[in-house]
Amino acid sequence: MKVLLDECVDRRLAKDLVGYEGKTVPQMGWATIKNGELLALAEKEFDFFHTVDRHLAF
Repeated sequence: MKVLLDECVDRRLAKDLVGYEGKTVPQMGWATIKNGELLALAEKEFDFFHTVDRHLAF
């Protein structure tokens, strides 16, 4: 399973995802991309997107 961690999530978590392929938004080069576009990109390449951003829907 491919997991994408948002910028607001501690990047060290990616190392703890044993058995999963964990990447962060900055590792993907997507740090400047805004919410809607970021979700579209994540949907194409990842199975799971983890964020704590409560305003992502906006």
